[in-house]
Amino acid sequence: MLNHTVQTLRGRTGIMARKISSMLNGTAKEKVDCLVIGAGLVGIAVARELSLRGRDVLVLESAPTFGTGTSSRNSEVIHAGIYYPRNSLKAILCVRGRDLLYRYCSERQIPHKQIGKLIVATRTSEVPKLNELLIRGVQNGVEGLRMVDRNDAMRMEPELQCVKALLSPLSGIVDSHSLMLSLVGEAENHGAKFSYNSAVIGGHVQENQIHLHISDSKNLENSNGVHLPVPELTLVPRLVVNSTGLSAVPLARSFDGLHGGVIPPSYYARGCYFTLSNVGVPPFQRLIYPLPEDGGIGVHVTLDLDGQVKFGPDVEWIDEVDQISSFLNKFDYSVRGSRAERFYEEIRKYYPSLKNGSLQSGYAGIRPKLSGPRQTPADFVIQGEEIHKVSGLINLFGIESPGLTSSLAIAEHIAARYM
Repeated sequence: MLNHTVQTLRGRTGIMARKISSMLNGTAKEKVDCLVIGAGLVGIAVARELSLRGRDVLVLESAPTFGTGTSSRNSEVIHAGIYYPRNSLKAILCVRGRDLLYRYCSERQIPHKQIGKLIVATRTSEVPKLNELLIRGVQNGVEGLRMVDRNDAMRMEPELQCVKALLSPLSGIVDSHSLMLSLVGEAENHGAKFSYNSAVIGGHVQENQIHLHISDSKNLENSNGVHLPVPELTLVPRLVVNSTGLSAVPLARSFDGLHGGVIPPSYYARGCYFTLSNVGVPPFQRLIYPLPEDGGIGVHVTLDLDGQVKFGPDVEWIDEVDQISSFLNKFDYSVRGSRAERFYEEIRKYYPSLKNGSLQSGYAGIRPKLSGPRQTPADFVIQGEEIHKVSGLINLFGIESPGLTSSLAIAEHIAARYM
């Protein structure tokens, strides 16, 4: 794959016939225009946006294909923009991204559905928090929000048990794989190149420009998690976007010459999903969310476009893995059946008729967080030269929920600010 990458770069820069003359420690070196590290949903969206604006874009992904990490292990929910502090990046980019995403999916016939959501208070003591969410959502520009009483909520959803609910008609669901497939296709149609099994294993700053060290992913696999392999290629981009999700912080730490003080601490929260089985008709027609909890927004009801009901994710704080495992997405995604006990307890607060034995283990995802247990939730960090003083480097840190909803807006923001 690395040989293919070098040949691709030679062809695009018009030097197919000559040898690469610039060498660093015996490693071939090439200049590129725009480099996106990571082919998750946000990275793909950025690649598409840059290519649409006429830039030459190369995307490097350590996995065999796109979207194998957080992008394929989430709730596939289109968020309205309710939860996030006013004027935060999460609030601004979620609201803008939601509108862009609905328009994009409608125009390109990407499977999606605006089904609405009820955020529920199951105890009277929770109602003030529900009111706070209403105020925050209105401040963020979310339209159509309204409080509904117990009877109206249970008329909408007969299986629901609550004392009050906040109705969000703009919330929805989307087929994230179809979305990513469309974005990749558009990026490629506008000249973007994708190189899979190609890992960025580090870099160094030289003359205020980042030089990235590239290796075939199989060399990382063969390293046994002990030492990083010798890079096979060095790329010097004019613009580089670190969109590696779970490994964004560890990758930034590996850039020699990037001041460590600008790199935030990282935390990881695993969330499991369970699916509802042995039920003919889905019990809910809308998304059902409890009030947010520490580290997440609660074990909620999600429906996919085939009508399958999922519950999750919960929050389990986990330790950071070693650098090589992070680069290869070697996190523990197992779903232990014992966690279902807590799911039954949490779900029955708003769905009391949930039957024993009806939850089946689904899948797990891990959220790249910048705040830990009992800390105030952190905002997205889109970090450019004005912060770290390295020309052309953009780090995307803490792109968790609402990352999917915000993806097109994040890409728009980067292109408008840093091109």
